[in-house]
Amino acid sequence: MMHRFTRAVAAFSLAAATMATASLAQAADKFIVVQSTTSTQNSGLFDYLLPKFTAETGIQVRVVAVGTGQAIKNSMNCDGDVLLAHAKSAEEKFVAEGYGVKRTDVMYNDFVIVGPNSDPAGIAGSKDVVKAMATIAQKGALFASRGDDSGTYKKEMEVWQAANVDVKAASGKWYRETGSGMGATLNTGVGMGAYILADRASWLAFGNKAGYKIVVEGDPVLFNQYGVTVVNPAKCPNVKTDYANAFANWLLSAKGQSTITGFQLNGQPMFFPNAPKAKG
Repeated sequence: MMHRFTRAVAAFSLAAATMATASLAQAADKFIVVQSTTSTQNSGLFDYLLPKFTAETGIQVRVVAVGTGQAIKNSMNCDGDVLLAHAKSAEEKFVAEGYGVKRTDVMYNDFVIVGPNSDPAGIAGSKDVVKAMATIAQKGALFASRGDDSGTYKKEMEVWQAANVDVKAASGKWYRETGSGMGATLNTGVGMGAYILADRASWLAFGNKAGYKIVVEGDPVLFNQYGVTVVNPAKCPNVKTDYANAFANWLLSAKGQSTITGFQLNGQPMFFPNAPKAKG
C-alpha cells in the first residue's frame, strides 16, 4: 500500500514538474521580433511604448532597429514578426508581393533639415525644402547623408531628384554618406558642420545640438508617415501570428494611439497617431 502511495506521489510530482517546465517554455517563447527603424529607436519611442504593451499583454518585444530598407529585407527573410517602418510605397510593395498581411498607418511626424547656426548656405527659415536643398548643392555646402536604404534616405533622394541634383557626382566632395543610422549620422554631420535631413523625433531626442538648429521645416513634402505590417505566415511559417496581431492591433487601438500621444519631450509630442479607426 505504501509503495502504491509512493508511486502515486512520484507520478504527481513528475506531472507537476512537466507542466511547470512546459509553462516556463511557453512563457520564454512569448515574444515577437519587430523589424523597425533607427528613428523609432533613437527617439526613445520604444523605451516608452513597449513596457506598457508588455505589462498589458505579457508579450515581450525584441526590436531590430535598422534602416527601413534593411528592415523590409530582414522581414522578407523571415527574421521578424512585425514590420514598423516609414517608407509607405516600399511597405505597400512588401504587402503586394505577399510578404506582409496588411499595412496600416499608425502615426506620423515630419522631417527637418538641421544645420549649423552659421548657416553657410543661407537657407534658414525656408519652408521650401526643394529650393533649400538645391541651394546647398549650388553653394557646395557640406551635407551629411545616411547613404543607406532607410526611409529617411528615400525621402532625401526624392528631394534631390525634385531639385535636379546629382548627388552621386558630388559624393566625397560636399556630399558625404555615412552609411549609418540616424543618431550616428547626426553626430557625424554635427562634427563636420554639415546640413542633415533628420526626422524631427530623432532630432529632438539628440543630445549633441551645440551650435546647431532646425533651418528648414514646415514643407508638406517633409511629411513622415509610419505604418505597421504583420509578416505573412504563408511566406514565413515561423511568424507568431497571434502575438504579432496583438501588437499591431494594440498600436492601432485607442489605448495604443493615446500612448503614442503621451510620448513627449519637454511637453512636445514626438509622434502624432493617425490610425484609420482607433478601436477601444
